[in-house]
Amino acid sequence: MDRRILVVDDSELTCQQLSLLLARPDRRIKVVTDGTEALERLVDGKFSLVIIDLYLEGKGIEGMELIHEIRRRDLPVTIIVMTAHASIDAAVEAMREGAYDFVTKPIDPDQVQLLVDRALADRTLLDEVNDARDRLRQRFGFHNLLGTSPGMREVFRRVERVASANCNVLITGETGTGKELVAQALHHADATRTGPIIAVNCAALPEPLLESELFGHERGAFTGADRRKQGRFELAEGGTLFLDEIGELPLGVQAKLLRVLQDGTFERVGGSETLQVNSRILAATNVDLQRAVDEGRFREDLFFRLNVVTVALPPLRDRIEDLPLLVDHFLDRLRERGYPEKSFSRDALSRMARYDWPGNVRELEHLVEQLVITAPGEVVRAEHLPPYLTGGPDDEPLDLGFDIRRPLHEITRELTDRVERHYLRAVLERYRGRIDRCAEHSGLSRRSISEKLRIHSIDKADFKPRAASARRGVAVGD
Repeated sequence: MDRRILVVDDSELTCQQLSLLLARPDRRIKVVTDGTEALERLVDGKFSLVIIDLYLEGKGIEGMELIHEIRRRDLPVTIIVMTAHASIDAAVEAMREGAYDFVTKPIDPDQVQLLVDRALADRTLLDEVNDARDRLRQRFGFHNLLGTSPGMREVFRRVERVASANCNVLITGETGTGKELVAQALHHADATRTGPIIAVNCAALPEPLLESELFGHERGAFTGADRRKQGRFELAEGGTLFLDEIGELPLGVQAKLLRVLQDGTFERVGGSETLQVNSRILAATNVDLQRAVDEGRFREDLFFRLNVVTVALPPLRDRIEDLPLLVDHFLDRLRERGYPEKSFSRDALSRMARYDWPGNVRELEHLVEQLVITAPGEVVRAEHLPPYLTGGPDDEPLDLGFDIRRPLHEITRELTDRVERHYLRAVLERYRGRIDRCAEHSGLSRRSISEKLRIHSIDKADFKPRAASARRGVAVGD
């Protein structure tokens, strides 16, 4: 593959010298004497290597500014700087800013040849890694969804099959599994959609405001309604309306939503004009809607209307083989935002794979960001992980010491209490205070778990996400 090299120097003689020196059949060399023109060429064309004189006298932007712009725009090019002997400090500063290496003037031909050969070899390796990463994402990703696990492959297949079908889709999964990403994938994979995707969090607003958000309102419909407002249904015209946390929708709004799904019409709050809906409805929930129907909290007819096709997202603990791919993806996104470039050691990933991730992918993303900020060095190792991943107080071996002089029945009762208390705290920690998950894990009923917590004076609220994150210093999204 041809390698393109750009030489930037205000001396035409130096440009000519380097052009002749570096010429080879597999290289294409361009020379410019202006820093601004150099940036334009780097933006417009793909170069493997750029050799920059740090001092471009009166020739557009300076060499150091050019390096800043290359890094700010994240251009995939290796940088070598040229400087006089008296300005080596400036060259070292350029390397701190991202330059690969530097050469001093007057140019030593042998040194330059060796340095350019090495830089191009490293660039080739880096390009191959980036290409492999892109191919991996194309193979194992689908519209920002990532995974190699059987569960995620089934999600990809299901999204692909129903994307262009004009039917309602119910997206299910625990908090933090990526339900909104599935909605975006369904929208963007649907070639028939010409409008935007509009999202509404049904749990974020009280019923009167939620009704106005969905259907809009007329001027004077209520106090403060000083003008007509379009609702989300109108804003999603020709596109997709994503109703997140649909299980929290108030019953009064459920009835109005049912009408929209049945005949495709609605009126704004305080209005009489009947409006037609031309948007696809996607809904997401982290609660069991069938149970909500049984308990009278959700309309059965609305449930059937929404549940035409279901896409069920697996929790992270059931697709733990995807964890390294997700970590790599989050590291890339953080690097694009200007965070330090880091990687995770094999031991750190192994420890992370043993955790249950009750906050799922969102919890993982927050942890990766925290570790990129706080972990020293370029590699996040096992010792940098928070205690709940490496073994905190609740994971320490249980002390079964006892006084042999005491009666056996007293020792048995005390040790049973000690084991129960230790076990309950560990399970509550794992499932963030969720009694239903603790009961399922331990093989007991919810009532039995609650009674044991009462006996041992353990408050489940201490293990809820906010309390747990406060103890650990980890942000866990809802």
